[in-house]
Amino acid sequence: MIKILPIQPHQINEAKYVISAVAQRIFVPEKNVQEFYDILAQEGELLDVDHYQQVYLEERGLFLVVLDDDKVVGTGAVKKLDVKIAELKRLWLLEEYHGQRIGYQVVSRLLGFARAYEYEIVRLQTSQRQQRAIRFYTKIGFYEIPSYRESMDEISMEINLNNLHERFFYTGKTHPG
Repeated sequence: MIKILPIQPHQINEAKYVISAVAQRIFVPEKNVQEFYDILAQEGELLDVDHYQQVYLEERGLFLVVLDDDKVVGTGAVKKLDVKIAELKRLWLLEEYHGQRIGYQVVSRLLGFARAYEYEIVRLQTSQRQQRAIRFYTKIGFYEIPSYRESMDEISMEINLNNLHERFFYTGKTHPG
């Protein structure tokens, strides 16, 4: 049974491994998952996951995990960029779970959380290599914008939460109050 819940400390390593496993297939298929995980760890690329409490929760953000029974199979997060703008981060889902509307449910919860915290805009960056992700974001309503960070291979996108229909937003326990 699939559940989408806020990450717990004992799920950090599993979440980082899922992120590494999905990204490895896209970016370095010639390496195995453990090799890529080790590279990411060495470069400090997943430190935000290690410190999710400070990076996300204490800064008007949220970090979710997708669980199949008790196994982490996906992640997704939203964090503050400024008072009215949040950033969608770490949206990764093991390939065998694609096409089941799980990613849509994660994004719906994250955007619902962002709206509840009075963000108006949610931005993201993704690699040009991730054409499936770009199509997914576009279908939800994200549109391309000029880059808001320095990166050669990244595409920046955003969505205006005021333009989304109320039914889109998840209204569960991850909201304030």
